[in-house]
Amino acid sequence: MPQGDKDKYTDKQKRKAEHIEESYEDRGVSKKEAESRAWATVNKDSGGGNKSGSGRGKKDTNESAKRGGRKGAASQSSEDRSKAAKKGWETRRKNGKA
Repeated sequence: MPQGDKDKYTDKQKRKAEHIEESYEDRGVSKKEAESRAWATVNKDSGGGNKSGSGRGKKDTNESAKRGGRKGAASQSSEDRSKAAKKGWETRRKNGKA
């Protein structure tokens, strides 16, 4: 199988990559970079091409999709945000940047 050949991917994996690629393009990523990122995401979720025979492929983990929305201050409790703000203030004060 030559590099870049997508024959070993299932139709579902191909649709998923296409959808992810469109999403990246909508956010202003170049066509080539969007395609690269999309296939990297599909490979991360499913372990590569699964079209090898009945019952042989790995199940999709959807690991990348599950991580969405979990980062950042919005997902922290107000107590955790307060601790982070105090820690930042102490660091800036100690370093003379306050």
